[in-house]
Amino acid sequence: MNNEIYTCDDPELGRFHVCVSTRARRLTFRAKEREFWVTIPVGASLSEVKRAIDSLRPRLRTLLDRAFTPPVIDLKYRIEAPCIRLSLETGTGSRFLLRRDGEEVRVVCPPDTDFADSGRQEWLRQVVTEALRRRAKEVLPLRLEMLARSNGLTYSAVKINSSAGRWGSCSGRGSINLSLYLMLLPLHLIDYVLLHELAHTREMNHGPRFWALLDRMTGGRARALRDELRQYHCSLF
Repeated sequence: MNNEIYTCDDPELGRFHVCVSTRARRLTFRAKEREFWVTIPVGASLSEVKRAIDSLRPRLRTLLDRAFTPPVIDLKYRIEAPCIRLSLETGTGSRFLLRRDGEEVRVVCPPDTDFADSGRQEWLRQVVTEALRRRAKEVLPLRLEMLARSNGLTYSAVKINSSAGRWGSCSGRGSINLSLYLMLLPLHLIDYVLLHELAHTREMNHGPRFWALLDRMTGGRARALRDELRQYHCSLF
């Protein structure tokens, strides 16, 4: 019988779901979509899991790549999120163009664009990621400041990164890092992540006082919002 006992996030490899099994004799890793499932024997610790991740990192990266093939970015590709809408269209010129109108972003492609080319796909992923980054820099710092003021909390700095392992983090000095992939979330989950990191400026742990503070800021819905957030992936796809 397997039971999930906790999850942990790695900045490079993403989320690990850790399950204990009475039949397991060693740690085993399985990749599914963009996440890992780890089966551990009874009595194994989180520190053992983290040491195994570090020692197996190259093999786990290969396993993740084999288990997930990203969708093709072509004229059918769309991002429809509350803070950004992105699409591709065919133009008449020989160059790629990026057109922006508020929350609307359009990538204009030459008529002869080969969307099957792996190099072109990598370049388009970079274009889409950069569009998300620009929008995140416009939205997230202002929203964070508003939520901090309304809850009587302070932070020292805010930075936007491209982390695919976690939505956000807060340092011991009150510096908050936010993933640009937050732009793909519903608004109430964006706010949850920002409030989660703001709560860490006062409680640098996930103990009872942290959850009590986060509950006060979310109307008693902290754990429900946490569970809802787990349905989303911190990545472009």
